[in-house]
Amino acid sequence: MASVEFKAVEKSFGEITVVPNLNLKIPDGKFTVLVGPSGCGKSTTLRMIAGLEEITSGDLYIGKKRVNDKLPRDRNIAMVFQSYALYPHMTVKANMAFGLKLRKMDKDEIEKRVSEVSEMLGLNKLLKRKPKALSGGQRQRVAMGRAIVRRPAVYLFDEPLSNLDAKLRGEMRREIAKLHQKVKTTIVYVTHDQVEAMTLADNIVVLNFGRIMQQGRPLKLYSRPANKFVAGFIGSPAMNFFNGKIEYHQEKPHFAGKDFILEIPPYFSFKKDMNLQLGIRPEDLLASGNSDSSPGHLNCKIEVVEPLGANIIITGITCMGRIMASLPPQSEVEVGDSLTLKFPLDKIHLFAEGDEGKSLRKED
Repeated sequence: MASVEFKAVEKSFGEITVVPNLNLKIPDGKFTVLVGPSGCGKSTTLRMIAGLEEITSGDLYIGKKRVNDKLPRDRNIAMVFQSYALYPHMTVKANMAFGLKLRKMDKDEIEKRVSEVSEMLGLNKLLKRKPKALSGGQRQRVAMGRAIVRRPAVYLFDEPLSNLDAKLRGEMRREIAKLHQKVKTTIVYVTHDQVEAMTLADNIVVLNFGRIMQQGRPLKLYSRPANKFVAGFIGSPAMNFFNGKIEYHQEKPHFAGKDFILEIPPYFSFKKDMNLQLGIRPEDLLASGNSDSSPGHLNCKIEVVEPLGANIIITGITCMGRIMASLPPQSEVEVGDSLTLKFPLDKIHLFAEGDEGKSLRKED
Protein backbone atom coordinates (compact mmCIF):
# COMPACT_ATOMS: atom_id res chain seq x y z
CA MET A 1 0.00 0.00 0.00
CA ALA A 2 1.05 3.60 -0.53
CA SER A 3 -0.23 7.14 -0.22
CA VAL A 4 -0.35 9.48 -3.23
CA GLU A 5 0.63 13.12 -2.86
CA PHE A 6 0.48 16.08 -5.25
CA LYS A 7 2.73 19.01 -4.33
CA ALA A 8 1.98 22.20 -6.30
CA VAL A 9 1.24 20.13 -9.39
CA GLU A 10 0.18 21.92 -12.55
CA LYS A 11 -0.95 20.40 -15.85
CA SER A 12 -1.26 22.49 -18.99
CA PHE A 13 -2.07 21.62 -22.59
CA GLY A 14 -0.36 24.37 -24.53
CA GLU A 15 -1.60 27.65 -23.13
CA ILE A 16 -4.60 26.05 -21.41
CA THR A 17 -4.08 25.12 -17.74
CA VAL A 18 -6.33 22.21 -16.79
CA VAL A 19 -5.00 21.59 -13.27
CA PRO A 20 -3.55 24.67 -11.51
CA ASN A 21 -1.40 24.26 -8.39
CA LEU A 22 -2.90 21.03 -7.03
CA ASN A 23 -1.94 20.15 -3.44
CA LEU A 24 -3.58 16.90 -2.41
CA LYS A 25 -2.66 13.95 -0.21
CA ILE A 26 -4.54 10.68 -0.80
CA PRO A 27 -4.22 8.54 2.35
CA ASP A 28 -2.65 5.11 2.36
CA GLY A 29 -5.21 2.28 2.25
CA LYS A 30 -8.25 4.56 1.83
CA PHE A 31 -10.88 4.69 -0.92
CA THR A 32 -10.66 8.23 -2.34
CA VAL A 33 -13.08 9.43 -5.00
CA LEU A 34 -12.34 12.39 -7.28
CA VAL A 35 -15.67 13.82 -8.35
CA GLY A 36 -16.87 16.80 -10.33
CA PRO A 37 -18.55 17.85 -13.58
CA SER A 38 -17.15 17.08 -17.03
CA GLY A 39 -13.98 19.05 -17.68
CA CYS A 40 -13.14 19.58 -14.00
CA GLY A 41 -9.73 17.88 -14.30
CA LYS A 42 -10.46 14.65 -12.43
CA SER A 43 -9.46 12.23 -15.23
CA THR A 44 -6.35 14.28 -16.01
CA THR A 45 -5.40 14.06 -12.32
CA LEU A 46 -5.84 10.28 -12.38
CA ARG A 47 -3.81 9.94 -15.58
CA MET A 48 -0.96 11.92 -14.00
CA ILE A 49 -0.86 9.36 -11.18
CA ALA A 50 -0.77 6.58 -13.78
CA GLY A 51 1.99 8.27 -15.76
CA LEU A 52 -0.21 8.59 -18.85
CA GLU A 53 0.00 12.40 -18.70
CA GLU A 54 3.20 14.32 -18.04
CA ILE A 55 3.24 16.82 -15.20
CA THR A 56 3.91 20.40 -16.35
CA SER A 57 5.33 21.46 -12.97
CA GLY A 58 5.33 20.37 -9.32
CA ASP A 59 5.98 16.99 -7.73
CA LEU A 60 4.01 13.75 -7.53
CA TYR A 61 4.81 11.11 -4.91
CA ILE A 62 3.60 7.52 -4.62
CA GLY A 63 4.61 6.40 -1.17
CA LYS A 64 7.87 8.21 -0.49
CA LYS A 65 9.08 8.09 -4.10
CA ARG A 66 8.90 11.02 -6.50
CA VAL A 67 7.51 9.51 -9.69
CA ASN A 68 7.37 12.46 -12.13
CA ASP A 69 9.85 10.80 -14.48
CA LYS A 70 8.95 7.16 -13.88
CA LEU A 71 7.24 5.12 -16.61
CA PRO A 72 3.76 3.75 -15.87
CA ARG A 73 5.10 0.20 -15.51
CA ASP A 74 7.54 1.35 -12.83
CA ARG A 75 4.95 3.05 -10.58
CA ASN A 76 3.44 -0.09 -9.02
CA ILE A 77 -0.11 0.95 -9.96
CA ALA A 78 -2.94 -0.84 -11.77
CA MET A 79 -5.66 0.94 -13.71
CA VAL A 80 -9.23 -0.06 -14.58
CA PHE A 81 -10.55 1.83 -17.58
CA GLN A 82 -14.06 2.89 -18.57
CA SER A 83 -13.75 0.88 -21.81
CA TYR A 84 -12.56 -2.37 -20.08
CA ALA A 85 -9.50 -2.51 -22.44
CA LEU A 86 -9.52 -6.31 -22.66
CA TYR A 87 -7.67 -8.25 -25.36
CA PRO A 88 -10.48 -9.65 -27.57
CA HIS A 89 -8.48 -12.63 -28.84
CA MET A 90 -7.58 -13.85 -25.32
CA THR A 91 -9.65 -15.81 -22.83
CA VAL A 92 -10.63 -14.37 -19.46
CA LYS A 93 -7.84 -16.33 -17.84
CA ALA A 94 -5.26 -15.14 -20.36
CA ASN A 95 -6.38 -11.51 -19.96
CA MET A 96 -5.98 -11.73 -16.18
CA ALA A 97 -2.58 -13.43 -16.42
CA PHE A 98 -1.11 -11.30 -19.20
CA GLY A 99 0.48 -8.60 -17.03
CA LEU A 100 2.03 -11.19 -14.73
CA LYS A 101 3.57 -13.05 -17.69
CA LEU A 102 5.13 -9.82 -18.93
CA ARG A 103 6.79 -9.52 -15.53
CA LYS A 104 8.10 -13.07 -16.01
CA MET A 105 6.41 -14.29 -12.85
CA ASP A 106 6.60 -17.96 -11.92
CA LYS A 107 3.87 -20.01 -13.66
CA ASP A 108 2.60 -21.58 -10.42
CA GLU A 109 2.31 -18.15 -8.78
CA ILE A 110 0.35 -16.86 -11.78
CA GLU A 111 -2.06 -19.82 -11.53
CA LYS A 112 -2.47 -19.23 -7.81
CA ARG A 113 -3.23 -15.52 -8.16
CA VAL A 114 -5.65 -15.94 -11.08
CA SER A 115 -7.47 -18.71 -9.20
CA GLU A 116 -7.80 -16.63 -6.02
CA VAL A 117 -9.02 -13.52 -7.80
CA SER A 118 -11.41 -15.32 -10.15
CA GLU A 119 -13.03 -16.95 -7.12
CA MET A 120 -13.24 -13.57 -5.34
CA LEU A 121 -15.01 -11.99 -8.33
CA GLY A 122 -17.16 -14.97 -9.32
CA LEU A 123 -15.32 -15.57 -12.60
CA ASN A 124 -14.47 -19.25 -12.11
CA LYS A 125 -16.93 -20.49 -14.72
CA LEU A 126 -15.94 -17.84 -17.26
CA LEU A 127 -12.17 -18.38 -17.46
CA LYS A 128 -12.29 -20.07 -20.87
CA ARG A 129 -14.56 -17.47 -22.49
CA LYS A 130 -13.43 -14.56 -24.63
CA PRO A 131 -14.64 -10.99 -23.98
CA LYS A 132 -17.24 -11.04 -26.79
CA ALA A 133 -19.08 -13.83 -24.93
CA LEU A 134 -19.37 -11.76 -21.73
CA SER A 135 -21.88 -9.18 -20.52
CA GLY A 136 -20.79 -5.65 -19.67
CA GLY A 137 -20.74 -6.43 -15.96
CA GLN A 138 -18.67 -9.57 -16.53
CA ARG A 139 -16.17 -7.69 -18.67
CA GLN A 140 -15.78 -5.09 -15.95
CA ARG A 141 -15.13 -7.87 -13.41
CA VAL A 142 -12.40 -9.25 -15.68
CA ALA A 143 -10.85 -5.77 -15.99
CA MET A 144 -10.91 -5.50 -12.19
CA GLY A 145 -9.47 -9.01 -11.86
CA ARG A 146 -6.60 -8.18 -14.18
CA ALA A 147 -5.74 -5.24 -11.92
CA ILE A 148 -6.14 -7.16 -8.65
CA VAL A 149 -3.82 -10.05 -9.58
CA ARG A 150 -0.94 -7.60 -9.87
CA ARG A 151 -1.24 -6.62 -6.18
CA PRO A 152 -0.16 -3.02 -6.80
CA ALA A 153 0.35 -0.30 -4.22
CA VAL A 154 -2.43 1.82 -5.76
CA TYR A 155 -5.53 0.97 -7.80
CA LEU A 156 -6.83 3.59 -10.23
CA PHE A 157 -10.44 3.48 -11.52
CA ASP A 158 -11.42 5.80 -14.38
CA GLU A 159 -15.25 5.98 -14.49
CA PRO A 160 -15.45 2.16 -14.65
CA LEU A 161 -19.25 1.92 -14.41
CA SER A 162 -20.36 4.57 -16.89
CA ASN A 163 -20.97 2.02 -19.68
CA LEU A 164 -23.30 -0.13 -17.55
CA ASP A 165 -27.06 0.14 -17.11
CA ALA A 166 -28.52 1.37 -13.82
CA LYS A 167 -29.07 -2.10 -12.30
CA LEU A 168 -25.57 -3.29 -13.19
CA ARG A 169 -24.03 -0.08 -11.85
CA GLY A 170 -25.63 -0.75 -8.48
CA GLU A 171 -24.34 -4.34 -8.46
CA MET A 172 -20.83 -3.31 -9.49
CA ARG A 173 -20.70 -0.56 -6.85
CA ARG A 174 -21.27 -3.26 -4.24
CA GLU A 175 -18.60 -5.47 -5.86
CA ILE A 176 -16.06 -2.64 -5.74
CA ALA A 177 -16.95 -1.83 -2.12
CA LYS A 178 -16.44 -5.51 -1.17
CA LEU A 179 -13.17 -5.54 -3.11
CA HIS A 180 -11.77 -2.66 -1.06
CA GLN A 181 -12.82 -4.35 2.19
CA LYS A 182 -10.85 -7.43 1.13
CA VAL A 183 -7.68 -5.92 -0.36
CA LYS A 184 -7.40 -2.81 1.91
CA THR A 185 -5.26 -1.12 -0.74
CA THR A 186 -5.24 2.55 -1.75
CA ILE A 187 -7.92 3.19 -4.37
CA VAL A 188 -8.29 6.40 -6.38
CA TYR A 189 -11.61 6.41 -8.21
CA VAL A 190 -12.83 8.99 -10.72
CA THR A 191 -16.52 9.57 -11.45
CA HIS A 192 -18.96 12.34 -12.36
CA ASP A 193 -21.71 10.40 -10.54
CA GLN A 194 -22.07 11.77 -7.00
CA VAL A 195 -24.14 8.69 -5.98
CA GLU A 196 -21.09 6.50 -6.69
CA ALA A 197 -18.95 8.95 -4.75
CA MET A 198 -21.26 8.99 -1.71
CA THR A 199 -21.69 5.21 -1.53
CA LEU A 200 -18.09 4.12 -2.17
CA ALA A 201 -15.74 6.71 -0.72
CA ASP A 202 -13.90 6.98 2.57
CA ASN A 203 -12.89 10.41 1.32
CA ILE A 204 -14.35 12.57 -1.47
CA VAL A 205 -12.43 15.29 -3.31
CA VAL A 206 -14.74 17.65 -5.20
CA LEU A 207 -12.99 19.34 -8.13
CA ASN A 208 -13.96 22.23 -10.39
CA PHE A 209 -11.66 23.58 -13.10
CA GLY A 210 -8.79 21.63 -11.54
CA ARG A 211 -9.24 23.24 -8.12
CA ILE A 212 -10.30 21.48 -4.92
CA MET A 213 -13.66 22.86 -3.80
CA GLN A 214 -13.82 20.66 -0.68
CA GLN A 215 -12.63 17.27 0.53
CA GLY A 216 -13.72 15.05 3.39
CA ARG A 217 -16.02 12.22 4.39
CA PRO A 218 -19.18 11.86 2.28
CA LEU A 219 -21.69 12.78 4.98
CA LYS A 220 -19.59 15.78 6.00
CA LEU A 221 -19.76 17.15 2.47
CA TYR A 222 -23.49 16.45 2.33
CA SER A 223 -24.37 18.07 5.66
CA ARG A 224 -21.71 20.82 5.79
CA PRO A 225 -20.85 21.90 2.21
CA ALA A 226 -18.10 24.52 2.22
CA ASN A 227 -19.61 26.46 -0.67
CA LYS A 228 -22.54 26.64 -3.05
CA PHE A 229 -20.74 24.58 -5.72
CA VAL A 230 -20.32 21.57 -3.41
CA ALA A 231 -23.83 21.99 -2.01
CA GLY A 232 -25.29 21.87 -5.52
CA PHE A 233 -23.14 18.97 -6.70
CA ILE A 234 -23.45 16.60 -3.73
CA GLY A 235 -26.97 15.29 -3.20
CA SER A 236 -29.72 14.01 -5.52
CA PRO A 237 -31.99 15.76 -6.38
CA ALA A 238 -29.81 18.84 -6.19
CA MET A 239 -30.18 21.48 -3.49
CA ASN A 240 -32.61 24.36 -4.11
CA PHE A 241 -31.12 27.88 -4.11
CA PHE A 242 -32.81 31.27 -3.72
CA ASN A 243 -31.38 34.80 -3.90
CA GLY A 244 -32.06 37.27 -1.11
CA LYS A 245 -30.65 39.74 1.36
CA ILE A 246 -30.46 40.42 5.10
CA GLU A 247 -33.33 42.26 6.77
CA TYR A 248 -34.00 42.84 10.46
CA HIS A 249 -37.41 42.26 12.01
CA GLN A 250 -37.81 42.93 15.74
CA GLU A 251 -34.00 43.23 15.85
CA LYS A 252 -33.58 39.66 14.57
CA PRO A 253 -31.83 38.94 11.25
CA HIS A 254 -33.96 37.38 8.50
CA PHE A 255 -33.30 36.10 5.00
CA ALA A 256 -35.57 38.11 2.71
CA GLY A 257 -36.45 36.98 -0.77
CA LYS A 258 -39.35 38.01 -3.00
CA ASP A 259 -42.46 37.78 -0.79
CA PHE A 260 -40.62 35.37 1.55
CA ILE A 261 -38.80 35.82 4.85
CA LEU A 262 -37.05 33.36 7.15
CA GLU A 263 -35.42 33.93 10.52
CA ILE A 264 -31.69 33.20 10.42
CA PRO A 265 -30.41 30.85 13.16
CA PRO A 266 -27.47 32.04 15.32
CA TYR A 267 -24.96 29.58 13.83
CA PHE A 268 -24.57 31.68 10.65
CA SER A 269 -22.15 34.58 10.35
CA PHE A 270 -22.78 37.41 7.88
CA LYS A 271 -22.39 41.13 7.27
CA LYS A 272 -25.29 43.51 7.68
CA ASP A 273 -27.21 44.29 4.47
CA MET A 274 -25.25 41.68 2.44
CA ASN A 275 -26.75 39.77 -0.49
CA LEU A 276 -26.76 36.01 -0.01
CA GLN A 277 -28.27 32.75 -1.17
CA LEU A 278 -30.48 30.39 0.75
CA GLY A 279 -30.14 26.66 0.12
CA ILE A 280 -32.30 23.73 1.19
CA ARG A 281 -32.35 20.13 0.04
CA PRO A 282 -35.58 18.74 -1.49
CA GLU A 283 -35.68 15.97 1.13
CA ASP A 284 -35.57 18.52 3.99
CA LEU A 285 -38.70 20.44 2.99
CA LEU A 286 -41.97 19.72 4.83
CA ALA A 287 -45.18 19.85 2.75
CA SER A 288 -48.70 20.84 3.73
CA GLY A 289 -51.89 21.25 1.70
CA ASN A 290 -52.90 24.35 3.67
CA SER A 291 -51.91 27.78 2.38
CA ASP A 292 -49.54 29.52 4.82
CA SER A 293 -47.62 32.76 4.26
CA SER A 294 -46.02 32.99 7.71
CA PRO A 295 -42.20 33.28 7.96
CA GLY A 296 -40.39 30.17 6.75
CA HIS A 297 -43.30 28.99 4.57
CA LEU A 298 -43.42 29.12 0.78
CA ASN A 299 -46.50 28.45 -1.36
CA CYS A 300 -46.01 26.61 -4.65
CA LYS A 301 -48.04 25.29 -7.55
CA ILE A 302 -46.98 21.83 -8.78
CA GLU A 303 -45.63 21.66 -12.35
CA VAL A 304 -44.15 18.13 -12.44
CA VAL A 305 -44.78 14.97 -10.38
CA GLU A 306 -42.19 12.15 -10.47
CA PRO A 307 -43.22 9.02 -8.51
CA LEU A 308 -40.05 7.04 -7.68
CA GLY A 309 -41.52 4.35 -5.43
CA ALA A 310 -39.67 5.21 -2.22
CA ASN A 311 -40.62 8.89 -2.61
CA ILE A 312 -42.26 11.39 -4.94
CA ILE A 313 -40.27 14.28 -6.40
CA ILE A 314 -42.32 17.37 -7.24
CA THR A 315 -41.23 20.49 -9.08
CA GLY A 316 -43.25 23.60 -8.33
CA ILE A 317 -43.41 27.30 -9.15
CA THR A 318 -43.12 29.80 -6.29
CA CYS A 319 -42.79 33.56 -5.94
CA MET A 320 -39.00 33.04 -5.75
CA GLY A 321 -38.75 30.68 -8.73
CA ARG A 322 -38.82 26.91 -9.19
CA ILE A 323 -38.41 24.53 -6.27
CA MET A 324 -38.04 20.74 -5.93
CA ALA A 325 -39.30 18.77 -2.94
CA SER A 326 -39.19 15.09 -1.99
CA LEU A 327 -42.51 13.89 -0.57
CA PRO A 328 -43.50 10.61 1.14
CA PRO A 329 -44.65 7.86 -1.29
CA GLN A 330 -48.23 7.97 0.03
CA SER A 331 -48.62 11.66 -0.87
CA GLU A 332 -51.60 12.25 -3.14
CA VAL A 333 -50.44 15.09 -5.37
CA GLU A 334 -51.14 16.00 -8.98
CA VAL A 335 -49.95 18.59 -11.46
CA GLY A 336 -51.75 21.86 -10.75
CA ASP A 337 -52.16 21.25 -7.00
CA SER A 338 -51.05 23.91 -4.52
CA LEU A 339 -48.74 23.12 -1.59
CA THR A 340 -47.10 25.03 1.21
CA LEU A 341 -43.49 24.06 1.86
CA LYS A 342 -41.95 24.71 5.27
CA PHE A 343 -38.23 25.41 5.65
CA PRO A 344 -37.00 23.81 8.94
CA LEU A 345 -34.42 26.20 10.40
CA ASP A 346 -31.99 23.41 11.31
CA LYS A 347 -31.88 22.26 7.66
CA ILE A 348 -31.17 25.51 5.83
CA HIS A 349 -27.84 26.60 4.33
CA LEU A 350 -26.69 30.15 3.63
CA PHE A 351 -24.01 31.11 1.11
CA ALA A 352 -22.32 34.32 0.06
CA GLU A 353 -23.45 35.69 -3.29
CA GLY A 354 -21.87 34.05 -6.38
CA ASP A 355 -21.66 30.69 -8.17
CA GLU A 356 -19.08 29.34 -5.71
CA GLY A 357 -20.33 31.36 -2.73
CA LYS A 358 -18.71 30.42 0.57
CA SER A 359 -20.89 28.86 3.27
CA LEU A 360 -21.82 31.35 5.99
CA ARG A 361 -22.19 28.65 8.66
CA LYS A 362 -19.82 29.15 11.59
CA GLU A 363 -17.18 26.50 12.15
CA ASP A 364 -18.39 23.65 14.39
